[in-house]
Amino acid sequence: MLRVGPSLADEIKSQLLRRSALHFSICNPFCALCESAVINPEYTSSLDMEVPMTPQAIGSVTALWRYPVKSMMGEELNAAEVTSCGLLGDRAYALVDAETGKVASAKNPKKWPNLFSFRAAYIEPPRLGEDIPPVRITLPDGRMVRSEDPGIDKTLSRALGREVKLSRATAKPSLEEYWPNIDGLTHRETVTDESLPEGAFFDAAVVHVLATSTIDLLREAYPEGRFEIRRFRPNVVLQLSSKQGDFIENGWVGGALAIGSEVRLNILGPCPRCVMTTLAQGDLPQDLGILKTAVKYNHANVGAYASVIKTGSIRRGDLVNPEQAISAVAV
Repeated sequence: MLRVGPSLADEIKSQLLRRSALHFSICNPFCALCESAVINPEYTSSLDMEVPMTPQAIGSVTALWRYPVKSMMGEELNAAEVTSCGLLGDRAYALVDAETGKVASAKNPKKWPNLFSFRAAYIEPPRLGEDIPPVRITLPDGRMVRSEDPGIDKTLSRALGREVKLSRATAKPSLEEYWPNIDGLTHRETVTDESLPEGAFFDAAVVHVLATSTIDLLREAYPEGRFEIRRFRPNVVLQLSSKQGDFIENGWVGGALAIGSEVRLNILGPCPRCVMTTLAQGDLPQDLGILKTAVKYNHANVGAYASVIKTGSIRRGDLVNPEQAISAVAV
């Protein structure tokens, strides 16, 4: 049974509030995130019941994504275990800059211009109660290396042009974020230091939820741009059962989503986007218009951040139902 203490909860909430405020003020209060309580199964039988497949369902899970190494390309999944720390194995590894001690991130593409040319996948699926397995990393030149290989840090350093260390944990993690010259952002044409939650490689929250209807709205607003899910690096992608005329994730803030028969997520707040969404990856071109459109039409937000209030298995096709938020973690 994993207990999330107040210090981590407060830090993640602080990150969400601060990052959102950097773009625009958010008037919706965030719900409590995984305070020290853990739901006791003896008095939560209703949580353990299977969710009836009723007309209340607003849609279903159409894609699941996990990113084993922060800022590298990830892997699409058919199913995953969801823990209080998000999808099992998500962002479990990161590269740490040997010179600064900061986490390498595509948020600063001037220093790390080719991180999106690396792809990471687990050699075998992570399993609950076991150590996180090694990862296989595909380098920009197509070579494949493993995290357990001797000299892996030197290999990655040569490929990146900076000395790095592949890490599973770092004290007081932080990264550098470049802010492009876009009207509507608090910072313009500068680099800021951004702290991460202690003991984790997440920017602010452990799950990012995104509805395909949001991508559709952005495409309508800027048809010249190539808006695709992979630009926004979500964990859970939802296909809604009806057409939406607004950014539906904003209306979920302060509530919860029941996914399938087990998983429950509290929706903490909108997900502020950064320069990463504009970068080239694969056949997608670099395009500042992607972020400009998000700024213009939704205060730079695309999707929503969530915490896990009931763990379990999740898979493509699971139905999604809105619920009231719960302030504890059930495992």
